[in-house]
Amino acid sequence: MRPRAALAAAALMLAALAATAGACGGESRETVTVFAASSLTDAFTELGEAFEAAHPRAAARFSFAGSGTLRTQALEGAPVDVFASASPEEVEALADAGLVVEQRALAGNRLVVAVAEGAAIAALADLAAPGLRLALAAEAVPAGRYARRALALANGADGFPPDFAARVLANVRSHEPNVRAALARVELGEADAAIVYASDLARAGARVRAAPVPARFQAAADYRIALLREGDAARAFLAFAVSPEGAAILARHGFAPAGGTP
Repeated sequence: MRPRAALAAAALMLAALAATAGACGGESRETVTVFAASSLTDAFTELGEAFEAAHPRAAARFSFAGSGTLRTQALEGAPVDVFASASPEEVEALADAGLVVEQRALAGNRLVVAVAEGAAIAALADLAAPGLRLALAAEAVPAGRYARRALALANGADGFPPDFAARVLANVRSHEPNVRAALARVELGEADAAIVYASDLARAGARVRAAPVPARFQAAADYRIALLREGDAARAFLAFAVSPEGAAILARHGFAPAGGTP
């Protein structure tokens, strides 16, 4: 037998043995592809491990990015089974396109100011100080929209000038593709502050502290999760994410129950 033919025969034999071993010794796992907002990275990583432990025949594969980026990818035909967004708007856009089979409320969150070590920032009002370096998530990202709504709500309120939002936005040095990138600017010392989620501060290093965004200015984050493709594993993941066990995992990472603020 020629060497090339021998190699081909050996490859076929190995493939046959592998197939036999798979049929005899184990069952294939159904993979569920989950697109999730970057702020869910740590919580969903843990949730995925717990889901797989509870469903041995299923595997969760994640793609984390800004909700707007993930929405665009889904609209352009990316294969996704479950979509978890930091805002209802992204899910509604998918529903309008006929892509949503079912949607559920997932969690709540609130805004805080992440402050770099040594920065003279104690309150939201301090973000209008001239020369301050601020990082924000881009306006197309839920965290960016929520932050801008909070600033608009503060305009003309007690203790805030009518041009407060404009003065703060003039301090923005970078518009980031997701909220984790905005926080990273502060962690790296490239920004004095960023407006992020409370859940993000739960994982930030000791060199980053929080300054509050008053309750009257909160644009409460409303996280949604949607089933985009039918499948046993996909439905099981959706159910697990909104179950008491899923809620407990989200709570450990700084999220509130759906409809609430931590």
